Amino acid sequence: MTLIDGKQTAADIKKEIAAEVEKMVAQGKRRPHLAAILVGHDGGSETYVASKVKACRECGFESSLLRFEDNITEAELLKAVDDLNNNPEVDGFIVQLPLPRHIDEQRIIEAVNPAKDVDGFHPINVGKLSIGLPGFRSATPAGIIELLRRYHIPTRGKHCVVIGRSNIVGKPVAQLMLHKGDVGDATVTICHSASENLSEIVRQADIIIAAVGRPGFVTADMVKDGATVIDVGTTRVPDATRKSGFRLSGDVDFESVAPKCAYITPVPGGVGPMTICSLMLNTMQAARQRNA
Repeated sequence: MTLIDGKQTAADIKKEIAAEVEKMVAQGKRRPHLAAILVGHDGGSETYVASKVKACRECGFESSLLRFEDNITEAELLKAVDDLNNNPEVDGFIVQLPLPRHIDEQRIIEAVNPAKDVDGFHPINVGKLSIGLPGFRSATPAGIIELLRRYHIPTRGKHCVVIGRSNIVGKPVAQLMLHKGDVGDATVTICHSASENLSEIVRQADIIIAAVGRPGFVTADMVKDGATVIDVGTTRVPDATRKSGFRLSGDVDFESVAPKCAYITPVPGGVGPMTICSLMLNTMQAARQRNA
């Protein structure tokens, strides 16, 4: 069994990005600039945005954070999005989700300029991804593909089962696994809450991508010997032994599943670091387009 080290892979990629940024600066070009909008004080969102700011620093990017209280109106938030759309100093930006319930998330996503949508959530970028055109790819799926590439895990002709059909992970990663290329050309099945005989379907998979948000959902009896398992889950579960009072749990019962696998990602330290790394790659792509 080989443990897929997303933390080390992400660190390697950020060093590659930083080297490219220094070449840009030496040529007199502006550093890439990533901005983030954070509404409210959700603990998970605070931590995630702080990680993005740190990653920007490691990559040599400029970064800025726009903070708003959770009583901001939708109109005010749309104005903030519009300001970033029209700011020539900002290459890309993200609106950290989730947003307060009184704000229409989809309306905010669609207000972002697709050329600055480094989260890859805008319908134009989603559409480009679905038909294989260049565009910003959703960060977590792109990170998964990069892990498969860097670990030279065969995908061509393999049966990939994606558990989960979210717009952020399940659907886009299924599309990417279908695409022609060095990582792709897979036969893809998507399972979800309405799937019948789910365990039986998952048991046929050469590659399992678990993105269902249910801790320990994938158990050893659902995994065939020699499979590759990518665990996207990051659910906080109570743990009295931790100072924080909780720990992160993946969608895979790691202890029972790992011995059966050829490759497996841990939680934490697997897909998570690659998500932020993919955001950096998308920002670098936006900066290249600006300099083209």
